[in-house]
Amino acid sequence: MKQRDFEHRHGATWETLEEWLRLGKGPEPDLPALYRGLCQQLAMAKERNYTSQLVDRLDRLVLAAHHRLYRQQTLRRNIWAWYLLAGFPRAVRAQINYVWLAALLFLLPSLVMGVGSYVSDTLIYTVMSPAQVMGTEAMYDPANRVLGRERGSDSDLLMFGFYIQNNIGIAFRTFAGGILLGLGSIFFLVFNGIYLGAVFGHLSRIGFGVTLYPFVIGHGAFELTAIVFAGAAGLRLGQSLIDPGAQSRLDALRSASVEAMQIVYGTFLMLVAAAFLEAYWSSSTSIATAIKLGVGGFLWLLVLGYFMFAGHGEVSRAT
Repeated sequence: MKQRDFEHRHGATWETLEEWLRLGKGPEPDLPALYRGLCQQLAMAKERNYTSQLVDRLDRLVLAAHHRLYRQQTLRRNIWAWYLLAGFPRAVRAQINYVWLAALLFLLPSLVMGVGSYVSDTLIYTVMSPAQVMGTEAMYDPANRVLGRERGSDSDLLMFGFYIQNNIGIAFRTFAGGILLGLGSIFFLVFNGIYLGAVFGHLSRIGFGVTLYPFVIGHGAFELTAIVFAGAAGLRLGQSLIDPGAQSRLDALRSASVEAMQIVYGTFLMLVAAAFLEAYWSSSTSIATAIKLGVGGFLWLLVLGYFMFAGHGEVSRAT
């Protein structure tokens, strides 16, 4: 290919990229793909002995694209660091009314059902079958070598994957249910609260609280809080459909989705942490109960302190 044809084929792309790199105007291009193409074109220009002016131009363009691409990758990493240090807790506090409502929908049914199941030996059977009750009792029997769901001695990794799938599935349904005018989120929050309360009340009544509470307290700081946050995000979606204000319902839902996802991203990270603790820490019977309770209490204080205080200062955000 002659140099003139080569420049005619790629010249418009070079000019557009040069202007974007210099002025930042126009839509952002697919920089990784353009960078790969530029490298190939520079190699071709050198191989075909095109003029030094063209080779120098492509050299400068490749160098500028490389610097911008590296900067973009660095910024993306910085954005995630900013999100964890400040963005996530700020997003939660910005939707604090929905968080409180979700917490009430989750905790009040749990408390009522917990007290009822502790007082009555039959109430738990209104939400669980006899086989399910027996299975739950077996998981938290103080005589067990490993607490929680039955597994082989070498299957902690498999349980880690199971807990991730299970926890994120619950959280996703709780969040996505908000699209049904918030009713789906309300249902899953109340249902999970009732179910959890029944289990806690029944196991406490039969004396299995000595294994249940040390098991739950560690990962519960992340898991239970994350479910509430998922419900809060779902309620935000539902509210945008019920009361869109001056916007159309579709536009209101889009805006609410952006706000809700700022919570959901962090919620999924919390559930991964909860799954890790549940598989490797909570299930162990070789760790003293006092240590589990102490670490669990510390984790609850850490989680609550993080969402109350993190991000209040000036934490610079990469943009």
